[in-house]
Amino acid sequence: MEKVGLLAGVGKLPVEFMRAAKQLGHEVIVIAVVDGVEPELAAEADAYYEINVAKLDKVIKTLKKNGVAKVTMIGKVTKEILFKGLKFPDWRAIKLLAKLRNRKDDTIMLAIVEELAKDGLEVVDQTLYLKPLMPACGVLSRRKPTADEEDDIRFGFVTAKAMGGMDIGQTVVVKHKAVMAVEAIEGTDACIRRGGALGREKSVVVKVAKPNQDPRFDVPAVGKQTILSMIESKCNVLAMEAGRTLFVEQDEVLDLANRHNICICAVDKNF
Repeated sequence: MEKVGLLAGVGKLPVEFMRAAKQLGHEVIVIAVVDGVEPELAAEADAYYEINVAKLDKVIKTLKKNGVAKVTMIGKVTKEILFKGLKFPDWRAIKLLAKLRNRKDDTIMLAIVEELAKDGLEVVDQTLYLKPLMPACGVLSRRKPTADEEDDIRFGFVTAKAMGGMDIGQTVVVKHKAVMAVEAIEGTDACIRRGGALGREKSVVVKVAKPNQDPRFDVPAVGKQTILSMIESKCNVLAMEAGRTLFVEQDEVLDLANRHNICICAVDKNF
């Protein structure tokens, strides 16, 4: 039985990954690297630890102690912690941060991947066991997009790809082919609320993978909190990139979307 390490952030994705890996016979060693992870992780993992992301050396030693060779990093870990200050970072985390050429998402994550590799830990594809959560092209909700919304989806798709290519963010909020908000350090939900407020109802949310998306980290994902943020800000459409976006809590999300007359669809560049 192969052991898989799971460095878990906030949200349901770590739970989905853990359950899928265990279903295939893997032993899953979970390390919660931030506060607020789902309680199912502690209840169902073969081994469970809570070690802050700032204690990088302890994280690595714990994985090694448990005989882990392959690890994934999945779940929300907001980049704001780098600017608010890490909680008592250890020497390894301090050295890693000091050598960063910038603090873009990919730069940080690749540095962590390289640091883990020094100890023989291979970071694997986040979607390894989660392919069924990535919808193909099509309308997923009861309501279809209007012609104007389709125009905004196409406009938003190109814009989001451009933002992703610069490693700024993966989500944009648009209305009448004008950009209301671009995701940056604040994250998807805050971007949606800000864009929805500026658009004053009926905005379109588009989330895509980066043009050169590394599947080992930061694969785009949508879930219940995404749709709740849209309801709060009165956004009308959620368009995710088909085959490249993880869609969690699907039944609950679609039920909420249908009750609030929100369109959810999966699209690609040919939409």
